[in-house]
Amino acid sequence: MKKDFDKNSKNNQIPLQGRVLVGLTGSIACYKTCELLRMLTKANYEVKVVISSSALEFIGAKTLETLTNNPIYADTFAPKQDTEHISLAEWADIFVIAPITANTISKFAAGIADNLITSIFNAYLGGKKPVIIAPAMNTGMLNNPFVQKNIKNLENEGVKIVESRTAQLACGDIGNGAMAHVQKIFDKITETLHPERILGTSTQKKKILLTTGGTKEPIDPVRFISNASSGRMGLCLADCAHTMGYSVQLISTVEIKNRPYEVTIVNSAVEMEKEVQKRFPDCDYLIMAAAVSDYRVKNPSPDKISKEQTGETINIELVQNPDILKNMGKIKRENQKTIGFSLSTKDTVETAKAKLAAKNADFIIANEAKTALNTDENEVWIIDNLGNTHHIEKNTKENVAKAILERVL
Repeated sequence: MKKDFDKNSKNNQIPLQGRVLVGLTGSIACYKTCELLRMLTKANYEVKVVISSSALEFIGAKTLETLTNNPIYADTFAPKQDTEHISLAEWADIFVIAPITANTISKFAAGIADNLITSIFNAYLGGKKPVIIAPAMNTGMLNNPFVQKNIKNLENEGVKIVESRTAQLACGDIGNGAMAHVQKIFDKITETLHPERILGTSTQKKKILLTTGGTKEPIDPVRFISNASSGRMGLCLADCAHTMGYSVQLISTVEIKNRPYEVTIVNSAVEMEKEVQKRFPDCDYLIMAAAVSDYRVKNPSPDKISKEQTGETINIELVQNPDILKNMGKIKRENQKTIGFSLSTKDTVETAKAKLAAKNADFIIANEAKTALNTDENEVWIIDNLGNTHHIEKNTKENVAKAILERVL
């Protein structure tokens, strides 16, 4: 008798946890996916399987149907099933391809839709739902620069990669290319669909304090010194962190409305530091995405300055603004992390590394003015306090924000 996994079933001890569409492509690692299917159904996920014709050479359809309590979907298009890629993409909450071969990875990256799995991926990514892939292949294939580039391109588009591991491969060699342990894949699915289980209950959520926007340093009541920052990168970080389940507080120089987290509006660097100092003791992470002006006017005029008063020239004395990230780095506790941004026009990574040490930060996000300002895209380098550098290629600021948070949190 088949167990009923419907969310309304009286036999269920826990509610339906989500709908997982699992794809299998032609690798000997297909047999390992059986354990993943068992783990998912036991945890009360509803599971459907789509399988390539080459994968059917490694594992039988009856096994997969028995483990999921659902019919499998093969990658041939029958006349009455020519929209399966749409209906399955709409049905699923997440698409997991484990194992995925170099061939299918390359098709995904190129946008090729010549079978059911690749067609689902194209339809699915258009719906902006999460996709997880677990590569499995020979070490030489994995190390092929074209395959690596395709994996990187998919990651930049938001696909989550559960990296392969080093083990004895089917060819007899020992090297990297074995599919990740199924527990790791299962954990990535749970983390993606239920981030609250990773972060704890609402009273135990990790707290992130974020700043964004360019500060405005007054010259007189109607004029100020500022910069070209739109605040979009910081806002994307705040939105993404909230979606991931973190408790978010945003301090912004840009007016932001209708957000499900606390937003405090400030203007100057001094005002921003005051708000950061107030909230910093209670946060787990400080992310300084704001473009804080290095200098402010020493003595702003209380009245509007007119050219009739000053003549053809005007002298304005500037003084340094407080270095908020550096000051918080001096007082942070062992369990607190500080993350800063470094905007440069040249020597981007080298400049950021120098700031990382000077400010006692845990991470510095380096980006270039020509890429970051006045655009919806960004390209960054994440540098940690051990000197490791991780490059995130040019992508939408939403996707870059997601990649940053997954790296630094």
